Amino acid sequence: MTTIKDIAQAVGVSCTTVSNVIHGKTGRVSEETIARIKEAIDTLGYVPNMSARSLVSSSSKVIGMISHLTSNKKESIVEDPFHSAFIGAIEKTLRENGYYLMLRTVETTSDLMNFLRTWNVDGLFCTGVFQDEFFEALSNLTIPVVLIDSYVSHPNICNVGLEDYDGGYIATRYLIDKGHEKIAFASPSIREKGVVFERFQGYKDALKEASIPFRQDLVFEQELDIDTTIALGSSLALRKDITAVFATADILAAGIMSGLKQAGKKVPDDISVIGFDDINLCRLTSPKLTTIHQDAPLKGKLAVYFMMDKLDNKPILNREVILPIHLVERESVKSLYH
Repeated sequence: MTTIKDIAQAVGVSCTTVSNVIHGKTGRVSEETIARIKEAIDTLGYVPNMSARSLVSSSSKVIGMISHLTSNKKESIVEDPFHSAFIGAIEKTLRENGYYLMLRTVETTSDLMNFLRTWNVDGLFCTGVFQDEFFEALSNLTIPVVLIDSYVSHPNICNVGLEDYDGGYIATRYLIDKGHEKIAFASPSIREKGVVFERFQGYKDALKEASIPFRQDLVFEQELDIDTTIALGSSLALRKDITAVFATADILAAGIMSGLKQAGKKVPDDISVIGFDDINLCRLTSPKLTTIHQDAPLKGKLAVYFMMDKLDNKPILNREVILPIHLVERESVKSLYH
């Protein structure tokens, strides 16, 4: 591995001069020497030691991203195309601002504290946070914290969220307007004051508004791994009373559609399906998936903008941004009026 000493020897200057150029302290260094040092850095392939730099500056230039969604230990958070989209946007925007992203799944408060003791991160992004002990630990941290899709509040913490309730309502209302009344609700575990809970409330209120009785036997909570979602689709195919399914994630909707097809059912002729997120997969399913759109890349960018403002100690007048949603109509929902 090339060191500062190697660069200094190649150029014929002191290690201090090379270090000053690397760190932008070029006031007493000639343009010719700067150019020679930069050429040597490129030629020899020098890579700065971030750990050493963090000891000097007290800044690691690393932002941690903590996923507290750990219900299925077999699956990685990045296997969900939606999470991949907004994590990718976070990484890109951080990189453009000179920072690095460290991704970690953390299950308990103890795990969180161990992570922070091990790694010198400048700030934290967190998903899947509820009003519990884990949130209390986040609230007491001295580093900036930005939440994503969380229904908790603290004066020192920012949040980028979504119109989850409206999305649940609009998806269900759309199915009702197409003549559907026996509408299944499929989602991960429903936990109070969470994203899924808000979408569930929108679903129930749309039913109530249309004078359609809510039925607990039409609610299906399970994991989002591929095998489980396909199995759910196969089991839904046996239900003669269900004409439509609202799935709170596109990856879940796609799995259900696959299971229905394997069981000999056609979407939307036999049963309609609507999803949530509008990931690229929606245009690859057969038929193409009708869904609720959210802007995942924008969500990631806004989270980083919050983080940069907090790191720069800029005043933040509005600690929360709620992004809009809208329906994208494709081919997976049938009208029962025709």
